[in-house]
Amino acid sequence: MNTGETRRSRVGEPIPLVDLRLQHSRVADDVQAGFERVLANTSFILGPEVEAFEREYAKFSGVDHCIGVGNGTDAIELALRAVGVGPGDEVITAANTFVATAEAIVRTGATLVLADCDEHYLLDPSAAAAAITGRTRAIVPVHLYGQMAPMERYAAVNGVHLIEDAAQSQGAMRRGRRSGSIGIAAATSFYPGKNLGAYGDAGAVTTDDAGIAERLCALRNHGGIHKYEHLDIGVNSRLDGLQAVVLAAKLRRLEEWNDERRVAAERYGDLLKALDDVRVPEVVPGNEHVWHLYVVRVPRRDDVLARLNAAGVSAGIHYPVPIHMLPAFADRGWGPGAFPTAELLAGEILSLPIYPGITPAQQERVVGHLAEALT
Repeated sequence: MNTGETRRSRVGEPIPLVDLRLQHSRVADDVQAGFERVLANTSFILGPEVEAFEREYAKFSGVDHCIGVGNGTDAIELALRAVGVGPGDEVITAANTFVATAEAIVRTGATLVLADCDEHYLLDPSAAAAAITGRTRAIVPVHLYGQMAPMERYAAVNGVHLIEDAAQSQGAMRRGRRSGSIGIAAATSFYPGKNLGAYGDAGAVTTDDAGIAERLCALRNHGGIHKYEHLDIGVNSRLDGLQAVVLAAKLRRLEEWNDERRVAAERYGDLLKALDDVRVPEVVPGNEHVWHLYVVRVPRRDDVLARLNAAGVSAGIHYPVPIHMLPAFADRGWGPGAFPTAELLAGEILSLPIYPGITPAQQERVVGHLAEALT
């Protein structure tokens, strides 16, 4: 096959929502060397590789402590439990988040309280303030799609903790402060598709509070710091050495990769100017976005998505059903119309492919197919 034929054949190759193979190729040697260290030391659960990563991620986030756990859902639950949230308390979060945020709140025994989002997909500060009662113990703003919620605008009430859901915002900043450094604690997920992703489930909690950090170390390890010492009812949610190796290798490249995402997002913005039916995402003033997802709003979303997928563009929806309309929460008394902005967005949002290494040609193809799907 000649060069021209090769080039033409690639034009029609599918475009993934995220290309993890490309990402792995950039860290493969570091990961292999790290795996060999773990296998030689047999430090499979916690251990020196985890401790090294925890130090590096704490420094990156601008906090004193990072506690690695098994996944992002556990990270939210354990962060809440570490600040004392439990039965009888209420915890407020956004109606348009992934189910894990709400699920983790319920798992603490606390009452889930939802509030609507704003046009930037972030927890509406006015709605959150209106939801506060005498039983409110925590607010969990979600740094959705890669930009931080306006943390300084959530009501400062004595006894109400701010816990960041930072699962989609590794490296993002607001007014010069990193995601994961503003609340009393922050939970993050290292699910493979995140900006900083493991090769399986993994997560962490960051905090500046030494007492919270110590409690988290116990809670993740069956309620105790030392073997056979169980001071509380904890869980089995410990980061393993192999995942820490992957995360450390990727962390060294995260700033570069986030910059690549920003370039890609800017390119989408330029390409999409010609499509009047597409509403592009906006960066909230004071934020440095890391574009975990590039989420536009389109009419006839489901039809547009189907046509994109048929053309080989792996677009998606994050998320198609707000929390209050999921069957799992049908007994909570919410119904259609309870959170109108979240419901409106759920019918229009469309996630376009974005990842470090996406090419201008791929993005041009995405936008070309999107234009065709809108006709």
